[in-house]
Amino acid sequence: MLFRSRTFYARGQTGQQLLLGAYSALNRNIANGGVKSYTHAEMLDLVVVDGHAKGIIVRNLQTGEITRHNGDAVVLATGGYGNVYNLSTYARGANVTASWRAYKRGACFGNPCYTQIHPTCIPVSGDYQSKLTLMSESLRNDGRVWVPQNPEDSRPAHQIPEGERDYILERLYPSYGNLAPRDISSRAAKRAVDSGKGVGPLKNGVYLDFSDAINRLGEPVVAERYGNLFEMYERISGENPYKTPMRIYPAVHYTMGGLWVDYELMTSIPGVYALGEANFSDHGANRLGASALMQGLADGYFVLPATISDYLAPQLGETPVATDDPIFAAAEAEVRDRTNQMLAIKGTRSVDWFHRELGRIMWDNCGMERSAESLDKALAEIPALREEFWNDLRVLGSAESFNQSLEKAGRVADFLEFGEELVLDARRREESCGGHFRVEYQTEEGEAQRNDDDYAYVGAWEWNGIGQEPTLHKEPLEYENVHFATRSYK
Repeated sequence: MLFRSRTFYARGQTGQQLLLGAYSALNRNIANGGVKSYTHAEMLDLVVVDGHAKGIIVRNLQTGEITRHNGDAVVLATGGYGNVYNLSTYARGANVTASWRAYKRGACFGNPCYTQIHPTCIPVSGDYQSKLTLMSESLRNDGRVWVPQNPEDSRPAHQIPEGERDYILERLYPSYGNLAPRDISSRAAKRAVDSGKGVGPLKNGVYLDFSDAINRLGEPVVAERYGNLFEMYERISGENPYKTPMRIYPAVHYTMGGLWVDYELMTSIPGVYALGEANFSDHGANRLGASALMQGLADGYFVLPATISDYLAPQLGETPVATDDPIFAAAEAEVRDRTNQMLAIKGTRSVDWFHRELGRIMWDNCGMERSAESLDKALAEIPALREEFWNDLRVLGSAESFNQSLEKAGRVADFLEFGEELVLDARRREESCGGHFRVEYQTEEGEAQRNDDDYAYVGAWEWNGIGQEPTLHKEPLEYENVHFATRSYK
């Protein structure tokens, strides 16, 4: 298997500008008849003919109709897999299904254990995980992060004097303070909560305090900058951030792994391209993360139009593989069998229960902090939960209708397979870097301890079947113009 190195960037444009441009271009082509849009459709399998991608199998989410679609290439721009952690407000429709089905047809999966942690999320408020995607990190431009110095201090924030507050980021990272990068800011919050200094009813958050900014700038200025975020926070928490500090805690923000791609964005299946969070791209290769929106849109806006033509050009004049080909029929039959299997179980547990249990296993054992012990525990618990899923799942309704229970069941089934591979990847990588923190590998000050000699590679996994350990291919990370260096944020 041949791997080629790649790094792409789109300079001079923001993610939002790219999004507007790409979206406008797409809709213009739909209106002109150059693109046909199939709304409310979900890809459930990839059709591979003689080693090349030639189509997909799709289910209409409103009617339940399963259809076949042929083509000369398949482009997956389906987002990441962060919802394996079952975050209640984070990209609920995002899933691993399209990528995972391509993976099971021969595409390699690169660095699945790499995730980006976002420090400014709303803490869990019950027996579920919660993340507010509108909690922009811009809040940290003016908000100060702190916890009580005394773990037993249960006074309201305004009653705790300055001398009894621990401004953790300013203390730990004086050069950056509250603007310290996501991964180290997140771990600082976790360490504070783990030490018993957490705030709120469940003592599971840290304060993000704007009182200094309000006193310095005035409430109207702060409202102009953050008013929409403050309003949303108050609606969810019932607390007024102008009067009392916000409570925040880290959660998964986006994924940095995904389908392995070469310089042209092609996966290890000829004819299958993966864009944005669906590919590992430089999210997972640079070992620190990148802007998901920026990178994702750059892939489709700048890179793919220039590279896919090389693959398509030799096929000009050729007739696409017909959808009545036996290979299409076989792929559709597999989709129907899987659907009918889930409907036929008629067990006692809902899809949401299995998703919640999987999310708990993943977050507790392979979240922003991992250990050999926790990862081994997850590798034992996930197969057991998957077996229970296929024996005790209850899906209501039928396949020939709008059925969100069935829709979610298919995604959770894929997460139950994918989650095991994510954990396996984390177990193999015995170092700490970026969004991957192993407790066994840290400095005396609790910072990430990298091992560039042994782990400066992309781990590309090849599917070998359920219950079989996948094959690991290593693509070395080779830098010609820069050198590996560990940053200091002190």
